[in-house]
Amino acid sequence: MSNITFTMIKPDAVRNNYIGPILAKINQAGFKIVAMKFLKITKEQAAQFYIVHKDRPFYNELIEYMSSGPIVAAILEKENAVEDFRKLIGATDPAKAEPGTIRKEFAKSIAENAIHGSDSNENAIIEANFFFSQLERF
Repeated sequence: MSNITFTMIKPDAVRNNYIGPILAKINQAGFKIVAMKFLKITKEQAAQFYIVHKDRPFYNELIEYMSSGPIVAAILEKENAVEDFRKLIGATDPAKAEPGTIRKEFAKSIAENAIHGSDSNENAIIEANFFFSQLERF
């Protein structure tokens, strides 16, 4: 069990002005933001971040999408962070997400699903380290 997870508010949610409402849900769920930045990643950075999906059919579409506009990257802290955050964001398909979850409220589709959340404690550390140095964490 880990006390951190990594998230990105994705380009579709940023374009739709959902940064504030999504951050409010994150805070209301008891997560502490220990690092955060607003940035636009390049196709190369997106390809590197999502390298685990390189052989999946959606990989190129994912790279295009994630580099299509600004994102908000953040490290969140809470007891049992990864599991609790996965529950908060909901299923990848917003049509199958539980009511009250971030994806149910803010996602348009499986492809434009508003938010990323680490899927394991190990990946939370890898993903957090991809975007943030130790000097950027509080």
